[in-house]
Order: sequence, then structure tokens, then C-alpha cells
Amino acid sequence: MLAITGANGHLGTRMLKEQDRGAVRALVRSRHAAEQVSSAAGSDAAVRVVDYRDADGLAAALEGCTGVVHLVGILKETAASRYADAHERSCAALADAAARAGVGRIVYLSILGAAPDAANACLASRAAAEQILREGPVPVTVIRVPMVLGEGDYASRALCARARRPWNLVLRPSSLEQPLYAGDVVAALRFAVGRIGASELFELAGPESLPRSELIRRAAAALGRRTRVVPLPLGVGLAGAALLERLSANPPVTRAMLGVLDHDDCIDPSPGARALEVALTPLDETLRRCVAEAST
Repeated sequence: MLAITGANGHLGTRMLKEQDRGAVRALVRSRHAAEQVSSAAGSDAAVRVVDYRDADGLAAALEGCTGVVHLVGILKETAASRYADAHERSCAALADAAARAGVGRIVYLSILGAAPDAANACLASRAAAEQILREGPVPVTVIRVPMVLGEGDYASRALCARARRPWNLVLRPSSLEQPLYAGDVVAALRFAVGRIGASELFELAGPESLPRSELIRRAAAALGRRTRVVPLPLGVGLAGAALLERLSANPPVTRAMLGVLDHDDCIDPSPGARALEVALTPLDETLRRCVAEAST
């Protein structure tokens, strides 16, 4: 039995649809999320509502599971949703619970740029969460990924919206993106659950790293369109985010969020792809499947 935390997200529901019904258990944090899972993956999906910070509740929910895919994480911190709760505390509880439930392996989806000494609060928190799991009693496979594009997900819809405009204001258009197809992520996660041995960390990304401006133009080309990119200094965005943070407990964008989105993603994806036995989907094919699909 495989457990998936954060199963109501795009990757979680995609995994649920691809797994045998009797071989997967969805863990979510609210009844509303449970309803989302049942609607997306089928009413017969096995769903448990848990507090990811509650080791006892997690241990009970993981009973009988041999592996866990941990998809819990946030990009934007608010007064009601803190990085420490979503990342470090959830991973500490999971490490404890998985050991008690006899889970054989944890697979944790993290993000490129995570580092203990990162100035960005989100990236530092992600690295701390990775370390908690790697020092825990259950072997873990950490997989760091960049922007993920999948059919019908938020990132694809947002990129499609940009691609359809005749011109776009873009913060630091030279920022490097290395989009990864959601189907490749799911394949890596499923393979990683079956790995044996000590804890490990892999970085996985799409086969092309390119400036954000070029990604928008390539997305537009997938729609048979052209678009013009108008540069906007990153400082303008950061100043606007700082103002929003002062005015709202739940701002639409924060400085830490912009910092993650601005991270330059440029890695050699071959080692991770080989180890996880993933055949990376070419960027133009990813855009055809995701951005073009989002426009219909």
C-alpha cells in the first residue's frame, strides 16, 4: 500500500488515477480536500483526513503502508500558513509516524534551490525539511524539481494566459526556467518508492533551460501566436510584494515567493533521470500537451 500526502494537489490526484485503487491511500488535511480527491480520482478512493503535524494521527493513517510520497509544501507563507509548519514540522511528524507504522521508504518532493544557507525563507525551510527526513529512522529519497507543467494545472494555465497576450510585463525575463513535465515527475516518484538502501537526494528537471522570456515565446508558438516580452525590474515586484505584505495577512504575492520564482534553474538533469529511470519529455512536447491543452 502506498500513501500520498497532499493528495489533493495536481500531482497527487494524477498519481491516484494511475495507481490501482486498492494499492493507494490519499492523505489530506481537510474534508474539503477529501471531497476534491473523491471527485478527481473517483468516489472509491481511500482517503484519510489528517493533521500533517500530528505524528499519532499520521501513524494511524499510515498503518499497512509500505511507502509514502510526501507532496506537502507551500510556496507562499501567510499568517495562517507558515513555512515551518508546512515543511519542517510536517516532515518531523512524518518521520516519526512512518517509523512507527513500519513504512519502508519516504519519497519527498522538494524544489531546486533548496539550501540550508539560502537567504530565501522558503528555500531554507525546504532544505531544513529535507535534512529532518534524511536524519530520520526511515530511508528517504528527496527529489528536487523546478517548475512543473501538467495538463490542467495552475502553472500551465498561467503560462497559457501569458502566451495568448500580444505583450507581457515580465519580472527579470532573463531568469532561467527548466520546466519539467508532470508525467515525468509522477514516473520518478513511483519509481523512487521502490528503491532500497540509504537515504538519497536527486535533482530532476526538464531537458532545456531557457530564459523566462523565451519560454513565454515558445508557449506562444505552441498556440500559433507571437507575443512581446516587456522587461520589468525585479525590484519593482519586490517593492510591490513588500507593500502587500504590510497591508494583508494573506497577500496574493510575497517577497519570498517571488524569490523562489526568480531562482535560476539550470542543471544537468541526466544523472537524476538515469537514476530514477525517467525518459524526459522534450519541452516542445510538454508545451503542446499542457499549454495548448489549457487554451481549449
